[in-house]
Amino acid sequence: MTAPPTREVTATNDAVAGFTTEDVLTQLRSNPDVAFHVRKADVVEIEVGANDVAYSGSCGTKVDCYQPMIPAMQQNLAEIVARVRELTHGHPVLLVLLDYWSVWLGGQYAHAQGPAYVDAAEALTDQVNTAIKGTAASDGSAYVDLRAAFKGPDYAFDETHYLSNDGDHPNAAGHEQIAAAVVDVVTQTLRT
Repeated sequence: MTAPPTREVTATNDAVAGFTTEDVLTQLRSNPDVAFHVRKADVVEIEVGANDVAYSGSCGTKVDCYQPMIPAMQQNLAEIVARVRELTHGHPVLLVLLDYWSVWLGGQYAHAQGPAYVDAAEALTDQVNTAIKGTAASDGSAYVDLRAAFKGPDYAFDETHYLSNDGDHPNAAGHEQIAAAVVDVVTQTLRT
C-alpha cells in the first residue's frame, strides 16, 4: 500500500476575538486583505454566531430575551456565505461552516453556574446550531457538528477536557478535536 500524495498547504486566520456575524460581514465587505485571502482560498472555514447571543447580565438565563438576536444572526450568516461566494466566483472553493459545542460556557464550567444556565445555554446552542446547519444546507456548504465532536453523537459527554481554563474556548486538545472533525468533513465532502 502506498501513502497518499501530500500537498503543502498554508492557512490564513482572519478571525478576530469577539466578532459577531455583523462584524464578520463588515470585514468581508470592507477589509481588502480579508477579501484577498478569501479570493485565493481553496477552503474557507467559518465559525461565527455565538457572540451574537453572548451571555448578558440583562438577559441572564431568559432564553426569550435572546430570541430577537437569532434571526439577525442567521441573516448575517447567509450574507457572509453569499459574500464568500461572490469573492470566489469562478474559483471553486469549499466552504465549511462549523457550529458550537456551547455558545456560552461548557462542561463543568457551565454546570457550576447552575441548572438554569445549563438549560439556557443548551437551548441557545440548539438555535444557533440549527441556523448554521440550515445555512450550510441552503448553500450546499460542508457542515461540521462540533457539538458531536466535543460531546459525542448524542451530546451526552462532558466536554470539559476540551476547554481552556476560561470554560469557553478550546484548549490544545479541543483544537485537535476541531481539526480532526473538519478534516473528516472535508475528506468526506471531497470524496462525494
